[in-house]
Amino acid sequence: MGTGLKYRVLVLNRLWQAVNIVGVQRTFSLLLQDHAQVIYTGDESFQVMDSTKWLAHSMENEPADDEAFIQTVRMRIRVPKIVLLRDYSQLPVQEVRFSRESLFERDSHKCQYCGNNFDEAQLNMDHVIPRDRGGRTSWENIVTSCIQCNTHKANRLPHQANMHLIRKPERPKWRPFISSLIGQDYDPDWDNFIKLKQTA
Repeated sequence: MGTGLKYRVLVLNRLWQAVNIVGVQRTFSLLLQDHAQVIYTGDESFQVMDSTKWLAHSMENEPADDEAFIQTVRMRIRVPKIVLLRDYSQLPVQEVRFSRESLFERDSHKCQYCGNNFDEAQLNMDHVIPRDRGGRTSWENIVTSCIQCNTHKANRLPHQANMHLIRKPERPKWRPFISSLIGQDYDPDWDNFIKLKQTA
């Protein structure tokens, strides 16, 4: 791969939660200022290394031509796949606009009553508390339901229809950088730290 300047690096907060994706220059800036450490996943042990140890590791294990590295006058420095921030513990979120598509994504296209997965054409939006009983059209009162369950529940509360929700409806919050990865190629080692359908 040679020049790793186009490479992307996953950033974790100090609680090991994914918070961002940055370029190589920003990565090395964080490392050299001692704001972050490398998480080495090569031997599946998740070793944590500061910049000095990472440089030594690069010298002892010179990256191959097909790996990401930065070429200096004296050596090839491996580009880390994942870095861990030393102090930052926050988790940036972005609220998602309420829509039929967003609701189905939040609920993973699964009926929240019977638990089965369906195509969008076979799904409805169900008011847990019906509108004529004061139920609002909001994330906290709408769930994905299949047509059969929606018809059975009708204009009743779930317990009146002898039905139970498999999960309490909540306002979803997705990390925008993770949402942007859907359908994109990324390093498989990131799978240990990200889920493409976040419902934090």
